[in-house]
Amino acid sequence: MPTRTEPRPDSAQERRLDLARRRFARRQWARRWLAWRVVLSVVMVVTLVGGGVWLIFFSAALAVTGAQVEGTAVLSQSEVRSRAAVPIGSPLATLDLDAIAARVERLVPVKDVDVTRAWPDRVRIDVTERVPVAVVEQDGSVQGVDEDGVVFRDYPGRPGDLPLLRVEESTSAAALAEAAQVVEVLPAALAPKVDYVEVRTVDEITLRLRDGRTVLWGSADQSADKAAVLEVLLAQKGSTYDVSVPGRPVLRP
Repeated sequence: MPTRTEPRPDSAQERRLDLARRRFARRQWARRWLAWRVVLSVVMVVTLVGGGVWLIFFSAALAVTGAQVEGTAVLSQSEVRSRAAVPIGSPLATLDLDAIAARVERLVPVKDVDVTRAWPDRVRIDVTERVPVAVVEQDGSVQGVDEDGVVFRDYPGRPGDLPLLRVEESTSAAALAEAAQVVEVLPAALAPKVDYVEVRTVDEITLRLRDGRTVLWGSADQSADKAAVLEVLLAQKGSTYDVSVPGRPVLRP
Protein backbone atom coordinates (compact mmCIF):
# COMPACT_ATOMS: atom_id res chain seq x y z
CA MET A 1 0.00 0.00 0.00
CA PRO A 2 1.21 3.54 -0.83
CA THR A 3 2.44 5.54 2.03
CA ARG A 4 0.09 8.40 3.00
CA THR A 5 1.77 11.82 3.11
CA GLU A 6 0.89 13.75 6.20
CA PRO A 7 0.37 17.55 5.72
CA ARG A 8 3.21 19.65 6.98
CA PRO A 9 2.28 21.24 10.25
CA ASP A 10 3.35 24.78 9.10
CA SER A 11 1.46 24.89 5.71
CA ALA A 12 -1.36 27.05 7.11
CA GLN A 13 1.17 29.52 8.46
CA GLU A 14 2.90 29.69 5.08
CA ARG A 15 -0.39 30.43 3.36
CA ARG A 16 -1.04 33.24 5.79
CA LEU A 17 2.45 34.63 5.18
CA ASP A 18 1.99 34.40 1.43
CA LEU A 19 -1.35 36.22 1.65
CA ALA A 20 0.22 38.89 3.82
CA ARG A 21 3.08 39.32 1.30
CA ARG A 22 0.61 39.71 -1.57
CA ARG A 23 -1.40 42.27 0.38
CA PHE A 24 1.74 44.20 1.23
CA ALA A 25 2.81 44.16 -2.42
CA ARG A 26 -0.59 45.51 -3.49
CA ARG A 27 -0.40 48.26 -0.92
CA GLN A 28 3.09 49.19 -2.08
CA TRP A 29 1.92 49.28 -5.70
CA ALA A 30 -1.09 51.44 -4.75
CA ARG A 31 1.22 53.89 -2.98
CA ARG A 32 3.56 54.06 -5.95
CA TRP A 33 0.64 54.52 -8.37
CA LEU A 34 -0.80 57.31 -6.20
CA ALA A 35 2.56 59.07 -6.20
CA TRP A 36 2.85 58.71 -9.96
CA ARG A 37 -0.69 59.98 -10.42
CA VAL A 38 0.21 63.14 -8.48
CA VAL A 39 3.33 63.61 -10.60
CA LEU A 40 1.40 63.03 -13.84
CA SER A 41 -1.33 65.47 -12.74
CA VAL A 42 1.25 68.16 -11.96
CA VAL A 43 2.97 67.56 -15.31
CA MET A 44 -0.37 67.83 -17.14
CA VAL A 45 -1.32 71.05 -15.32
CA VAL A 46 2.08 72.62 -16.01
CA THR A 47 1.83 71.56 -19.65
CA LEU A 48 -1.67 73.00 -20.02
CA VAL A 49 -0.77 76.26 -18.26
CA GLY A 50 2.43 76.61 -20.23
CA GLY A 51 0.61 75.88 -23.46
CA GLY A 52 -2.09 78.41 -22.58
CA VAL A 53 0.49 81.09 -21.74
CA TRP A 54 2.31 80.43 -25.00
CA LEU A 55 -0.96 80.47 -26.97
CA ILE A 56 -2.19 83.73 -25.42
CA PHE A 57 1.02 85.72 -25.10
CA PHE A 58 3.37 84.41 -27.78
CA SER A 59 1.43 82.52 -30.43
CA ALA A 60 0.33 84.13 -33.69
CA ALA A 61 -3.03 82.36 -33.29
CA LEU A 62 -4.31 85.17 -31.02
CA ALA A 63 -2.44 88.05 -32.65
CA VAL A 64 -4.33 91.24 -33.54
CA THR A 65 -5.74 91.30 -37.07
CA GLY A 66 -7.72 94.57 -36.93
CA ALA A 67 -9.90 97.05 -35.03
CA GLN A 68 -13.70 97.27 -34.89
CA VAL A 69 -14.97 100.87 -34.52
CA GLU A 70 -18.48 101.69 -33.25
CA GLY A 71 -20.38 104.92 -32.50
CA THR A 72 -19.00 107.28 -35.13
CA ALA A 73 -21.04 109.77 -37.15
CA VAL A 74 -18.89 112.89 -37.50
CA LEU A 75 -15.68 110.88 -37.75
CA SER A 76 -15.14 108.06 -40.21
CA GLN A 77 -14.09 104.62 -38.99
CA SER A 78 -10.87 104.91 -40.97
CA GLU A 79 -9.99 108.17 -39.14
CA VAL A 80 -10.42 106.45 -35.79
CA ARG A 81 -8.40 103.39 -36.87
CA SER A 82 -5.62 105.60 -38.17
CA ARG A 83 -5.38 107.58 -34.93
CA ALA A 84 -5.74 104.45 -32.76
CA ALA A 85 -2.66 102.91 -34.45
CA VAL A 86 -3.48 99.42 -33.18
CA PRO A 87 -0.31 97.30 -33.62
CA ILE A 88 -1.41 94.58 -36.03
CA GLY A 89 0.30 91.25 -35.40
CA SER A 90 0.93 91.88 -31.70
CA PRO A 91 -0.52 89.47 -29.12
CA LEU A 92 -4.01 90.68 -28.22
CA ALA A 93 -3.45 89.93 -24.53
CA THR A 94 -0.48 92.28 -24.20
CA LEU A 95 -1.91 95.35 -25.93
CA ASP A 96 -1.84 98.64 -24.00
CA LEU A 97 -5.53 99.53 -24.29
CA ASP A 98 -5.10 102.77 -22.33
CA ALA A 99 -2.53 104.02 -24.82
CA ILE A 100 -4.88 103.26 -27.72
CA ALA A 101 -7.73 105.11 -25.96
CA ALA A 102 -5.48 108.11 -25.25
CA ARG A 103 -4.60 108.41 -28.93
CA VAL A 104 -8.25 108.26 -30.02
CA GLU A 105 -9.27 110.84 -27.40
CA ARG A 106 -6.99 113.37 -29.14
CA LEU A 107 -9.49 113.51 -31.98
CA VAL A 108 -11.47 116.70 -31.23
CA PRO A 109 -14.95 115.23 -32.02
CA VAL A 110 -14.37 112.46 -29.44
CA LYS A 111 -15.94 113.10 -26.04
CA ASP A 112 -15.23 109.64 -24.62
CA VAL A 113 -13.86 106.30 -25.83
CA ASP A 114 -13.83 102.75 -24.49
CA VAL A 115 -11.28 100.26 -25.87
CA THR A 116 -11.67 96.54 -25.18
CA ARG A 117 -10.34 93.21 -26.45
CA ALA A 118 -12.66 91.36 -28.82
CA TRP A 119 -11.36 87.80 -28.69
CA PRO A 120 -9.85 86.03 -30.46
CA ASP A 121 -8.04 88.58 -32.61
CA ARG A 122 -9.60 92.06 -32.71
CA VAL A 123 -9.78 95.31 -30.75
CA ARG A 124 -13.15 97.02 -30.22
CA ILE A 125 -13.21 100.83 -30.06
CA ASP A 126 -16.50 102.36 -28.85
CA VAL A 127 -16.56 106.10 -29.49
CA THR A 128 -18.89 108.67 -27.92
CA GLU A 129 -18.83 111.79 -30.08
CA ARG A 130 -19.56 115.34 -28.99
CA VAL A 131 -23.10 116.62 -29.64
CA PRO A 132 -23.48 120.17 -31.03
CA VAL A 133 -25.70 122.61 -29.12
CA ALA A 134 -24.82 125.68 -31.21
CA VAL A 135 -22.64 126.88 -34.07
CA VAL A 136 -20.06 129.62 -34.54
CA GLU A 137 -18.89 131.34 -37.70
CA GLN A 138 -15.11 131.49 -37.83
CA ASP A 139 -12.83 132.16 -40.80
CA GLY A 140 -15.72 131.88 -43.20
CA SER A 141 -16.88 128.46 -41.99
CA VAL A 142 -19.70 127.29 -39.74
CA GLN A 143 -18.56 125.05 -36.91
CA GLY A 144 -20.41 123.08 -34.27
CA VAL A 145 -19.94 123.72 -30.55
CA ASP A 146 -20.77 121.19 -27.84
CA GLU A 147 -22.00 121.78 -24.28
CA ASP A 148 -18.40 122.18 -23.06
CA GLY A 149 -17.72 124.96 -25.56
CA VAL A 150 -15.51 122.75 -27.73
CA VAL A 151 -15.54 123.59 -31.44
CA PHE A 152 -15.34 120.20 -33.10
CA ARG A 153 -16.93 119.96 -36.55
CA ASP A 154 -17.69 121.86 -39.78
CA TYR A 155 -21.03 122.47 -41.48
CA PRO A 156 -21.56 123.44 -45.12
CA GLY A 157 -24.07 126.05 -43.89
CA ARG A 158 -25.85 127.13 -40.74
CA PRO A 159 -28.18 124.34 -39.51
CA GLY A 160 -31.71 125.57 -38.91
CA ASP A 161 -32.05 123.79 -35.58
CA LEU A 162 -28.91 125.18 -33.90
CA PRO A 163 -28.50 128.72 -32.54
CA LEU A 164 -25.60 130.86 -33.70
CA LEU A 165 -22.96 132.10 -31.26
CA ARG A 166 -21.33 135.33 -32.40
CA VAL A 167 -17.89 135.69 -30.91
CA GLU A 168 -15.04 138.19 -31.10
CA GLU A 169 -11.36 137.48 -31.58
CA SER A 170 -10.83 138.12 -27.89
CA THR A 171 -13.61 135.73 -26.80
CA SER A 172 -12.10 133.04 -24.59
CA ALA A 173 -12.84 129.31 -24.61
CA ALA A 174 -14.37 129.73 -21.14
CA ALA A 175 -16.81 132.35 -22.47
CA LEU A 176 -17.74 130.04 -25.33
CA ALA A 177 -18.42 127.22 -22.87
CA GLU A 178 -20.53 129.59 -20.75
CA ALA A 179 -22.63 130.55 -23.79
CA ALA A 180 -23.10 126.88 -24.66
CA GLN A 181 -24.53 126.31 -21.17
CA VAL A 182 -26.97 129.17 -21.71
CA VAL A 183 -28.17 127.69 -24.99
CA GLU A 184 -28.62 124.30 -23.32
CA VAL A 185 -31.24 125.63 -20.86
CA LEU A 186 -33.31 127.76 -23.24
CA PRO A 187 -36.94 126.55 -23.16
CA ALA A 188 -38.25 124.94 -26.34
CA ALA A 189 -40.66 127.85 -26.81
CA LEU A 190 -37.91 130.45 -26.48
CA ALA A 191 -35.06 128.89 -28.49
CA PRO A 192 -36.68 129.42 -31.94
CA LYS A 193 -37.09 133.14 -31.17
CA VAL A 194 -33.32 133.60 -30.78
CA ASP A 195 -31.52 134.81 -33.90
CA TYR A 196 -28.06 134.59 -32.36
CA VAL A 197 -26.21 134.72 -29.07
CA GLU A 198 -23.57 137.42 -28.72
CA VAL A 199 -20.60 136.31 -26.61
CA ARG A 200 -17.98 138.75 -25.35
CA THR A 201 -16.87 137.52 -21.95
CA VAL A 202 -18.03 134.97 -19.41
CA ASP A 203 -20.32 137.61 -17.85
CA GLU A 204 -21.40 139.33 -21.08
CA ILE A 205 -23.76 137.04 -22.96
CA THR A 206 -26.58 138.63 -24.92
CA LEU A 207 -29.50 137.10 -26.84
CA ARG A 208 -30.59 138.83 -30.03
CA LEU A 209 -34.15 137.82 -30.87
CA ARG A 210 -35.47 137.49 -34.40
CA ASP A 211 -37.92 140.36 -33.87
CA GLY A 212 -35.09 142.76 -33.01
CA ARG A 213 -35.40 142.70 -29.23
CA THR A 214 -32.35 142.21 -27.00
CA VAL A 215 -31.94 140.12 -23.85
CA LEU A 216 -29.04 140.89 -21.51
CA TRP A 217 -28.33 137.50 -20.00
CA GLY A 218 -25.03 137.93 -18.17
CA SER A 219 -23.32 134.66 -17.22
CA ALA A 220 -24.70 131.13 -17.25
CA ASP A 221 -25.40 131.27 -13.50
CA GLN A 222 -29.09 130.83 -12.63
CA SER A 223 -29.93 130.33 -16.30
CA ALA A 224 -33.04 128.29 -15.53
CA ASP A 225 -34.40 131.16 -13.38
CA LYS A 226 -33.49 133.70 -16.05
CA ALA A 227 -35.32 131.71 -18.72
CA ALA A 228 -38.46 131.52 -16.56
CA VAL A 229 -38.40 135.27 -15.86
CA LEU A 230 -37.79 136.09 -19.52
CA GLU A 231 -40.81 134.12 -20.69
CA VAL A 232 -42.99 136.36 -18.51
CA LEU A 233 -41.23 139.58 -19.54
CA LEU A 234 -41.52 138.90 -23.26
CA ALA A 235 -45.29 139.27 -22.95
CA GLN A 236 -44.66 142.95 -22.25
CA LYS A 237 -43.58 145.53 -24.81
CA GLY A 238 -39.98 146.60 -24.73
CA SER A 239 -36.72 146.64 -26.67
CA THR A 240 -34.28 145.40 -24.05
CA TYR A 241 -34.84 142.83 -21.31
CA ASP A 242 -32.19 142.54 -18.62
CA VAL A 243 -32.42 139.24 -16.73
CA SER A 244 -28.76 139.12 -15.64
CA VAL A 245 -30.09 139.30 -12.06
CA PRO A 246 -33.28 137.21 -12.29
CA GLY A 247 -34.56 138.45 -8.95
CA ARG A 248 -34.45 142.06 -10.24
CA PRO A 249 -35.24 142.02 -13.97
CA VAL A 250 -35.23 145.29 -15.92
CA LEU A 251 -37.45 146.12 -18.90
CA ARG A 252 -36.40 149.01 -21.14
CA PRO A 253 -38.70 150.54 -23.77
